[in-house]
Parts: sequence; C-alpha cells; structure tokens
Amino acid sequence: MVPPRKPPKKDSQKLETMRHSASHVLAEAVLSLFPDVKFGIGPATRDGFYYDFDLPRPLTPDDLPIIESKMREIIAADLPFSREEVTKKKAKALFAAQPYKLELIDEIPDEKVGLYRQGAFLDLCRGPHVGSTGEIKVFKLVSIAGAYWRGDEHRPMLQRVYGVAFDTEEALAEHLNRLEEAAKRDHRKLGKELDLFSLHEEAGPGLVHWHPKGAVIRRVIEDFWKDEHIKRGYDIIYTPHIAKVDLWKTSGHWEFYRDYLYSPMDVEGQEYIIKPMNCLGHILIYKTSQRSYRELPLRYAELGTVYRYERSGVLHGLSRVRGFTQDDAHIFCRFDQLEDEVAGVLDLALFMVDTFGFESYQLFLSTRPEKYTGDTKVWEEATDTLARALARQKLAYEVDPGEGVFYGPKIDIKFEDAVGRGWQGPTIQVDFNLPQRFDVNYVGEDGQEHMVAMVHRTVLGSMERFLASLIEHYGGAFPLWLAPVQVTVIPIADRHLEYARKLEAELKSGGVRVVVDERSETVNLKIRQAQLEKIPYMLVVGDREIAEANVSVRLRSGEQQASLPFADFKKRVIKSIANRDKKLKR
Repeated sequence: MVPPRKPPKKDSQKLETMRHSASHVLAEAVLSLFPDVKFGIGPATRDGFYYDFDLPRPLTPDDLPIIESKMREIIAADLPFSREEVTKKKAKALFAAQPYKLELIDEIPDEKVGLYRQGAFLDLCRGPHVGSTGEIKVFKLVSIAGAYWRGDEHRPMLQRVYGVAFDTEEALAEHLNRLEEAAKRDHRKLGKELDLFSLHEEAGPGLVHWHPKGAVIRRVIEDFWKDEHIKRGYDIIYTPHIAKVDLWKTSGHWEFYRDYLYSPMDVEGQEYIIKPMNCLGHILIYKTSQRSYRELPLRYAELGTVYRYERSGVLHGLSRVRGFTQDDAHIFCRFDQLEDEVAGVLDLALFMVDTFGFESYQLFLSTRPEKYTGDTKVWEEATDTLARALARQKLAYEVDPGEGVFYGPKIDIKFEDAVGRGWQGPTIQVDFNLPQRFDVNYVGEDGQEHMVAMVHRTVLGSMERFLASLIEHYGGAFPLWLAPVQVTVIPIADRHLEYARKLEAELKSGGVRVVVDERSETVNLKIRQAQLEKIPYMLVVGDREIAEANVSVRLRSGEQQASLPFADFKKRVIKSIANRDKKLKR
C-alpha cells in the first residue's frame, strides 16, 4: 500500500493559524470603519489571508492603508482569542444581522457551533487561532477583488480584501518583491505587449484568438509534442467537435458534470453538444474492431479542442477559459501492462517539464474519494500500481488522500515558475468507469473478453494554460527555439538593406524565424524596439560587416557581442534551436 501523507510541518501550521487570525483582525478593522458591513468568510491562504465583505460602497486602494492602521491598533492591544460553543439557535440570535453567517449556520450539521472572540469582536469559526492578536507578526493588505458569494454568479458580488502575513519583515519583503515581479510577468499584460493573443467580449468571454506571433509559439510546441509522441509509440488521431448528447449520458458526464456542459443543439431532431473532453471519441475508435491482447497497449493522442462552461467571474486570461485545446492521450492496455505504461508517461511528462525549462516540481498521488465507482480491491491495486511506477522512476511524491477522481486514482505534477508560483501540469488518471459503461474490452490469451485498463493523461495540460505558464515563467523572453521572432537584422542605412535581406534569406533557409527592420529610424530606436519585443538576437550590419561578411551581434539583454563571421553565427543559432537550448549562446 502507498505510504500515508506526511503531516504539515509545525512551522507551516503555526503560520497558517496566524494568517487565519489575521483575517479576523481584518474583519474587526473593517467593522470599525463600516458598522453596517455584512461578513462573508475569511480563510487563510498559501501566503496570507482574505475576507469577503458586503459593504455600503466600493473599496479603493486608498482604503487599504486606513484598514491596515486599524488592524495595527487591534494587534497592539494584544487581545486574546477565546473559543465559545453555543447552540445554533443562540448563534442565529448573535448573527441576526448577518445573512451570510446565518446561511452558514444553517448548513452546520452539529447541534452546536464554534465561535471565536477577540475583545468585543465575535465571528463564526472552527479555529484554531493564535493566543492573542499580538502574536500576529508581519502583514500587509495587498489588493481588493470582487467575489461572488459561494462562487455563484447568481449570488451577490462581495468585496474581497487580500492580505499577506509572514514571520519576519525579510520574508514579507521577499514576498512583495515576488508579487512585483509576478505583476511584470502577468501573461495578460505581456500577451498584449508582445502581440500574442487577445480575448473579445463581442465574440464571447473565455475564447482565445491567437495572433500570428502567439500562433508561431503554439505551432512549435504542438509540432514538438506530436514528434515526441510518435517516437514513443502513440498514434495521432482527430475526433469531431460535437457529438450526440446520448453519448455523454452513457459516459456519466451528463450526470456528474452537467453544470460545465453547454446546452444541447438540435440537429435534425437529435440533440448534440460541443464536446467537453476527448476521451469518448478515442473509445469509439478503439471499439471499431475487436482487439486482441497482442495489440495492446494502444496509445491514442490528440490535440483536441474542447469547450466547458466556466462562470465569467472565474475566467482569467489564458489560464481559465471556456474553449481550450487539451494535449490529450488515452492508453488502452492490460492491467499487467499498467505499471509500464504509467512509468512511460512519467518519463515523457518529466522530459517535457525539463525541456520547457521548469526546474522545480512536485508530484502528488491522489487516492480514492468518498464517492467513487468500481471495486475497492481494483482501486487499491491501481493505486499501488501508480505508487510502484513512481518508485520505479525514483520520484518523491506526496499522497493526497481522497483527492482522486470518482473513476480512479491519479498522479498530478505541479511545476513552479521562475517566481515560485505553482501551475497544474501533467496528470495521469486510471479510469474504471468508462471501460465498464462502454464495454471496452480485449480478447485475452484464454479467448475470453477482459476489461481494458484505461489511462487518461496529459503531459502539458491545456495549450492555453501551458502558454500562460510559459509566458510568466520567462517573462515573455522565450528560449530561442520558442521565440516567435528569433533574429532581427538591423541595417544601419538604406545602402545596407540588400546585405540585410541576403542574411535574412540565408537564415530562413536554415529554418530560422527572422525579420529585417527596414524602417527609416535610428539604429538605437530599432534596437530598443527589438528589446521590447524580446527578440533573442539582433544583427546590426553596416559597411564593415558587408566588407568582412560579418555581423555585429546584440542580445535582447542589451549585451553587445564582438563581431563574428555570419556563417559562424548561422551555424550556432541553428544548432541552438535544434538542441532546444534554454539560454542564449554567447
């Protein structure tokens, strides 16, 4: 069996408790400024805390220092946190003027509810909390955002105040620096500045339009993805964008994921929906003939575009959209082949993570949830198989109890970008549900039919979210092999244009993405523009370069390199692209 998940370190537990206590102090401070405030919830987060408020007016950034000042007064008073337990009836009386708290009280299954008090302030809470407000160390309020109550767009929009909290001033300063850097790297901002993609309300929110430069990056990634899958024994397939709704009812998606599926459309008296996932098309292809154990494993891969309904309030650039292309694959194998197949997927997934330059990642093994399909013994065997595959690859992981999907256990890989933020990456899921529902079998050595082991897996996730992570990881300064424009040639004067175009043609013949800046502008302005566009190499050419068949090379960092023969530069660049180097060759 898999080992139990390690409990959180005491230091992290203490910090989480302090952050939660800070949210209560935030609520008390807001109450002192807005006596008519209605309270939502205020949990701790990974780096701090937030609290949701229904207020008589919108907050502005100018309000944050005022709220902070009130919080510091409460912290300086060193008010003890004390727990109380009361009946639901009494709790309702105490929170009679707080409709959101009353709703929460109604949902508590116990006869009594927990409250926490600091001074005169009382809040509905399970705890725990620090001993007193004075134990809250270093904090800062950082932003205000809208948040629907309970995440439901049909419920009131509340105002969410975010804060961060740490043990030391140094840790806070480091975190604020990361936030500043993260803001500079925001893929929505860089996507516009670098002309990569756009989203249009008139076309519908959450639907991405890829501009030529963004489409180049995506094409390079997709071509690389396809080549690697073919090398590893996958067959590339394509499936339709719509299917009869009955297919999704048979699969269970209509029942389990109805809120995320778009409404059916009528096609000649039949109901169709646009597909929310690719797996059913892959099953139908598998079932076009009777399969023998000798044919397995079969690995079908597809860059399939799918559509899921997401509330407008949760849409976020490329990272949360309504239409996205999944780097999807499904493996049909025997159960005795499952460990090998999972190990192979892990190898491919980590190769992808490394190739794209993500150096830090975590693995999680998610086990059987409370609601599940299939036999518990099969679940345990599959979970053990995933654990063995992880051990075989010598990969450290954490167990995430009860976080598997209803149809099987899974492995998730979450990688960190350059500023330490986590992104959902590859996932490997074993499925017991669909093979049963669709009678997906093979004929074994014994001549009898046996259910296949089916694996759902992605090694990048969705192309949209993966591009968001890449943009933010590199701050838009992509490695040479991914850059939409790899080289720009800058002629000093019009008489140098012919030589610049000759270099352009030679580089293009070697597969390099290159442009000539023919504008009648100064060289310095052209260099600056290329740096803003984060083009890896700039070749400045004038009389001397023409005479010596050289190029003067500048990097997007501003570094000036010595002149070198153009043939040497071309050879170096082509080799670097072929090797998918993560850094520019100097």
